[in-house]
Order: sequence, then C-alpha cells, then structure tokens
Amino acid sequence: MTSPVTARDRAKAERSDAILREAAHLFSERGYNGVSLEDIGAAVGVSGPAVYRHFAGKQALLGAVLVKVSDDLVTGGTAVATAADSPDERMQALICFHVEFALGNADVIRVQDRDVAHLSDADRDEVRRLQRTYIELWIDALAPLVDASADELRLRVQACFGLINSTPHSTRAASRAHAATAAVLTAMATAALRVAI
Repeated sequence: MTSPVTARDRAKAERSDAILREAAHLFSERGYNGVSLEDIGAAVGVSGPAVYRHFAGKQALLGAVLVKVSDDLVTGGTAVATAADSPDERMQALICFHVEFALGNADVIRVQDRDVAHLSDADRDEVRRLQRTYIELWIDALAPLVDASADELRLRVQACFGLINSTPHSTRAASRAHAATAAVLTAMATAALRVAI
C-alpha cells in the first residue's frame, strides 16, 4: 500500500518542476556554462544551495531536463500512436503531437541542440536510448505509408524532426503561439515524410 501524497510532497514536486522549467529557460538563454545554480535558485525564489535539496548539482539538473523531455516524447508519442485507428491517422497524430511539442518547448529544444555535450555519460546514454525509441516509433508508423528502405525511412523521419525542431531558431515566440504556424509545420512535415521520389 502506498502512502498518501501530503501537501509537503506536492509542494516539493511543484518546486522541482519550477526549477526544471527555469533551468531550461536559463540554459536556453545563456548556455549551460553561462548559468549558475544561484541563477536558477533566484529565478524560483530560493537560494542556490536550496536547489541541492532537489538536484545533486547543475549537471544533474541538465540531465533531469533533457531526460524528462525525451521521456515525455516517448510517452506522449506512444499514446497518440496507440490511439490511432489507421496508419494514416497514426502518422498524422505523431506529426501533430511533435509540432505541438516543438512550439511549446522551444527552450528545451535549444538546450538539447547546444548543451547535450555537458550531460553525464549515464544521462547522455539515457537520452540517446529514449531518442532511438522515439525515432523507431515514427519509423514504424511511416513504414506502411512509404515504399522505402529502412535507411530511407530513418532519413525521412530525422529530416522531419530537423524541420519541426528548427522552429525555436527560426520563429519568434509570438508566432509560435499562432495556430497558423502549427498548420504550416504540420503540412510541411507531412509532405516531407511522404514525398514521392
């Protein structure tokens, strides 16, 4: 039997989530080397040393940010793929899911692109394992729709990710909130994945 969740447990979880959000934002703005634990603590209203109550250090915090987002992609992608009734619906659901993720998580995408080299070996291995799982999910969804080799399917999927994940670098925050931006990205991703060669 599990113990009931207390108000203190909830407060600690909320503080940890706030630290993760602010860390991602600050890492995105300044880079891993440009941010201290004191900066992150100040952003959530605690001292730098208080961050250690939640995370072992700055590298562990970076790992928590990037492992969590990779896990969220696998979990969310699996859920939408499983709920779809046909191969076409499955592919479209994955595209819409990833577009929504990219538009809502620009900070984390920037951190992933720039600061993955600062991860511990264990966290880097876990991020890569989760990324491979996510890529395979997409390849499995695309395979019934495109007559292509396994290598080409992988190329199409990874090129599609590049297209969608470029939005934090190529759009302003205001435009990422518009439905039209999501519609354009979804149409472009669909065309890129399924283009006839």
